[in-house]
Amino acid sequence: MRITATLILAGVILAACATPTPYQAANQPGGSVYGYAEQAIERDRYRITFSGNSLTDRETVETYLLYRAAELTRERGYNHFTVVQRATDEDTRTWGGDPFYSRFYVDYRFYHPRYGWYRRHDPFWNDTRYRETTRYEAVAEIVMGRNPSGNDANDFNAGEVLQNLGPDIVRPEVG
Repeated sequence: MRITATLILAGVILAACATPTPYQAANQPGGSVYGYAEQAIERDRYRITFSGNSLTDRETVETYLLYRAAELTRERGYNHFTVVQRATDEDTRTWGGDPFYSRFYVDYRFYHPRYGWYRRHDPFWNDTRYRETTRYEAVAEIVMGRNPSGNDANDFNAGEVLQNLGPDIVRPEVG
């Protein structure tokens, strides 16, 4: 009974962790290492990053980065920002092997009169499963201003970005 309760609790904890990264600040006390962060370079120039966990897709990471740029622009009293530099890094890792295989090694040896001794692995126990995880991190350097610098495709109106991307923003659950 105690083992069953422990397994159920572990399943519930894992299920709670298995969600994409919400829109939140990274490295908060008691919080996640994933989320947004910014660093001031000059009075009106910032480097902004957004890191997602392995369940957060690339589009979401890039959307949250732009949303944070617009939010920061408004917080600093500006209404436009220009993306000077932008990149999205992808970190893919492959996890392999069966964690139970090393503990429950099943190996059959049998003799065939025509071919001699053979070694046969049990297909139930030596299925090796591989899992691939990909994490994305978007980085942008922005310059904030009160008026757009021109018809540049990298100029953004912060208010419009907040209004248009706001419905797609998923914030962390409180509780």
